[in-house]
Amino acid sequence: GLSRTVEDLGAQGELPSHPELLDWLAVEFEESQWNIQHLIQLMVSSNTYRQSSRIERTMQTQDPANRFLSRQNHFRLQAEFVRDQALQVSGLLAPLLGGRSVKPYQPEGYYQHLNFPTRVYEADKGRHQHRRGLYTHWQRGFLHPMLKAFDAPSREEGTASRTLSNTPLAALTLLNDPSFTEAARSFAQRIQAVEKASTEDRIRWAWQETLSRQPTEQEVQALSGLFERERNAFLQAPDMARQWLASSFTPEQTFDDSTLSQQAAWITIARALFNLHETITRY
Repeated sequence: GLSRTVEDLGAQGELPSHPELLDWLAVEFEESQWNIQHLIQLMVSSNTYRQSSRIERTMQTQDPANRFLSRQNHFRLQAEFVRDQALQVSGLLAPLLGGRSVKPYQPEGYYQHLNFPTRVYEADKGRHQHRRGLYTHWQRGFLHPMLKAFDAPSREEGTASRTLSNTPLAALTLLNDPSFTEAARSFAQRIQAVEKASTEDRIRWAWQETLSRQPTEQEVQALSGLFERERNAFLQAPDMARQWLASSFTPEQTFDDSTLSQQAAWITIARALFNLHETITRY
């Protein structure tokens, strides 16, 4: 941003890198009748904001910290957006606006040490389970585990900017949190619904849906190999495949072992795509 000390814009904060630009934006904000939407649209449609985040050699020497806005910054998505993205790609995201807080899946007994008063957490069902993270119930001191894994603030004190960490807990959350496994099941169904397509074609389609770009041949071969290994493994263990397909949201269905193994393998592909660094990073 124009200042790295967003928590202190006073005399003790860091001076803005582009004071003239800051003055111009302030005047534009005032003349637009304090229209926040107009100001945001102006920023995100500018050439500066739409730059690539690729770091060139000259940038490393002349502007290593990007204080002169020579490129776009890339960073991991905020906690709420990580889940929203998985739900959107899977086709589960409920585009409802307003209303009460919602309660996504949460480990049983997570609130057992919560007092004053004692609360019972009951996960929502149906479309409320798949609403945006903005509407997630926020219990002070007992932040939802998925949000906590991705550095959401506890709201016990004001937070000007969030910290960004990179821990194994985040990867484990993407692999095992019920919201993400359910999204993977739904996305796997979307992948299989692609008509008259080979395994490689379906992988390319899924990659494009998730990352908004076509995969390289090396990436296609890597996922194709993973798909074959997983399909063969599930064919030898159909009970495990049935566990993969079990879902509180999707009605139970009966399949032969061959179909089971194929569906479970596509779920693995979906989980792998959701867990890519590129998937949860804004470039």
